[in-house]
Amino acid sequence: MELQDLFRLDGKAALVTGGGRGIGKTIAEALAEAGARLVITGRRAEWLTPAEAELRERGFACTAVVADVTQPEDADRVAQSMLDTYGAIDILVNNAGQTWGQPTEDVPLEKWRQVLEVNITGAFIMSQRVGRYMLEHGQGGRIINIASIAGLVAGEAGGMPTIAYNASKAALIAFTRSLAMEWGRRGILVNAIAPGWFPTRMAAKTIEALQERIIARSALGRIGDLNELRGAVVFLAAPASSYITGQTLVVDGGLSI
Repeated sequence: MELQDLFRLDGKAALVTGGGRGIGKTIAEALAEAGARLVITGRRAEWLTPAEAELRERGFACTAVVADVTQPEDADRVAQSMLDTYGAIDILVNNAGQTWGQPTEDVPLEKWRQVLEVNITGAFIMSQRVGRYMLEHGQGGRIINIASIAGLVAGEAGGMPTIAYNASKAALIAFTRSLAMEWGRRGILVNAIAPGWFPTRMAAKTIEALQERIIARSALGRIGDLNELRGAVVFLAAPASSYITGQTLVVDGGLSI
């Protein structure tokens, strides 16, 4: 195989949750540019529809499906839509996520449950549904979980406490390792990406308030650019990473070292 072919995804079918904006949209674009056919999901059509239109205008195969990853019936519907459209599911990116910032002693139980429900239970539900197809058809596949450095370090540059988010992302990293071990010999590679600070809607207010502190702690001395996540996700989805599973690739400019 030629070197450039190690990073090609021609003909592969990829599902990206939370794919209508931010990191999810960047990931979807990267996979499409590498040759993958896309299904993007999210709870809000106002984000999904423009993203789908933009990708199609660029000549990429893309279908948007409004869905909630915490609902098993939605996960089944998305998987079936993907099979109906492309006849396969080769790559799953569990990107959908939520956060909540508040001192731990004041966090409402409903907010704790909501963050964990989306960030870890949603990844479980989607992985289970998509994994069943991958296992049944015996052709393997790739699952990439979007974790965070918040799952690796206790705080985020002294920002607002986010205990539910941190706990959920740490759980997602453990989930990645466990699933990789369970499904590895059946052809499914499971890895995670742990981004640091990137200019997304969810992180914007915190970055604005703490930018100088974040930059001071970062080995590279700056906030990340969303485009700097593109290579990581294509690498983990492509043949180039065929002997890598159960790992978490940290993309944070050295903030966590």
